[in-house]
Amino acid sequence: MDIVIRQVDSAEYEDLGEITAQAYLQDGLLDFGHSDEYLGELRDVAKRAAAAEVLVAVRNGRVVGGVTLVPTGGPLADIAGPGEAEIRMLAVSREARGQGAGEALVRACIDRARATAGCVRIVLSTQRTMHGAHRIYERLGFVRTPDRDWNPIPQLSDITLLTYELTL
Repeated sequence: MDIVIRQVDSAEYEDLGEITAQAYLQDGLLDFGHSDEYLGELRDVAKRAAAAEVLVAVRNGRVVGGVTLVPTGGPLADIAGPGEAEIRMLAVSREARGQGAGEALVRACIDRARATAGCVRIVLSTQRTMHGAHRIYERLGFVRTPDRDWNPIPQLSDITLLTYELTL
């Protein structure tokens, strides 16, 4: 059955939060594992939905992934400047990977950014080991922007995030 991309419903916050947290944990993306402070942010879909657009991928009536789109800056924007939307926290459940959900979520972000007045580009940050996500971004036309790479935890020198952008 096809994947449907739509805005998250509040009844799905807990499921999406757990999918996102588990994706990061299972892929070894949290330096401090289950005690990582970022785990709380990943699970807090309500907070994200209050400040940005949260989209879900649904297959057979079940949420299998999600993404946060920050269309015009705000508290969830890490690197977006004026005229830039930002993609955050793309996650797909392990059992649904490789079936197009991640790409469909990113395409939906692109479509929404194009429909946002004044938006000329989409930016995002990603970890070095997120190779599947990198392939999606590059297939959809995103290009690396090494001059924007950054470290969210400056006291830990090995956590540099890679950045990409897509000019709309």
